[in-house]
Amino acid sequence: MEPVKPDYSGANVVNVMPALLGSRPVDWLPEPVNGARAVVLLVLDGLGWDFIASPDAPPVLAAMHGQAITTVVPSTTPAVLTSITTGLTPAEHGITGYRMRVDDEGVLNTIRWNRANGARPPDPSEAQRAEPFRGRPVPVVTKHEFRNSGFTGVHLRGADFHGWQTTAVLVEHVRSLIASGEPLVYAYYPGVDEVGHAYGLHTPWIARELEAADQLVGAVLDAVPDDVAVVVTADHGQVQVGPDGWIGLGALDALVDVYAGDGRFRYLHARRGAARELADEARAQFDDVAWVFTRDSLLDDGWMGPDPTGPTRRRVGDVVLAAKGSNGFIDPTWPREAALMAAHGSLTPSEMRVPLLATRGRGSSSGHR
Repeated sequence: MEPVKPDYSGANVVNVMPALLGSRPVDWLPEPVNGARAVVLLVLDGLGWDFIASPDAPPVLAAMHGQAITTVVPSTTPAVLTSITTGLTPAEHGITGYRMRVDDEGVLNTIRWNRANGARPPDPSEAQRAEPFRGRPVPVVTKHEFRNSGFTGVHLRGADFHGWQTTAVLVEHVRSLIASGEPLVYAYYPGVDEVGHAYGLHTPWIARELEAADQLVGAVLDAVPDDVAVVVTADHGQVQVGPDGWIGLGALDALVDVYAGDGRFRYLHARRGAARELADEARAQFDDVAWVFTRDSLLDDGWMGPDPTGPTRRRVGDVVLAAKGSNGFIDPTWPREAALMAAHGSLTPSEMRVPLLATRGRGSSSGHR
């Protein structure tokens, strides 16, 4: 298997929002977007293209127009959602993974926005400086408990926030916003990702969750009229890892100062003076199960995007293990990650290819002003 390199200049999640805002013309948006009065962009966390390409694809999603596009590296929620809302690559915005070393003050959990050592986390606007949605007032419909989180401050800072407690509330927020005349609404649903992590990809639970996500898309379509395009994309796909695919890194521990990143995209920050030795030993130990990068080879070859900033370079490990198969690498300082049944973050097609689908609403006239 060859790693999938993102097409940052083409059909990639980083370009979707700028295209919908009209600031980055593209020719690959699905046809139903053309001429639409308004657009709803619904991000279904964890819905990789594999789910759409399956013979058992959810019927509403399967009937939509579109194609697979690439996501960003690493293919993990904090990096990708920040790319979707800012229109910047991880190299540019600097959110480099689920856990990242920031300012030598300890590893930051970017979802929970706290540090493992209890130190004060950085201000979100300092950790990621770009304005979401190019500074436009795009309304956001996401889980109500996210309103005041640090990660919301990173990727949705200053947005017109509409929190939902249930999917019915999500749908009603979308309906109301479109009816009020909003030209673009951003909505987010995390269920597919959460169920994949908890139960894996080969269980009745993920099948039922895909049905529920498909029904949610159908409900959004029923809530908006036919002059509105509903666009569905995702941040990443998933790979089955647990319970037997987690690999310990004890063979490298003497050379590692800090572990960070994601289970399938593990950052290894070397002890002082040990970066070259760590890279050599990582290749010797894990070349069969990982694409092994140095910081320079990863960033200078453009895997995370063009023109990496200084903060990005400091946040990426001296060595990076990108999982090739159905495996992940255990961070000994964050062992709970090894309880995940499905995971993501690496460069495989299952993680890197996500849908970009669209169709028109099928509800009654919105009565927009």
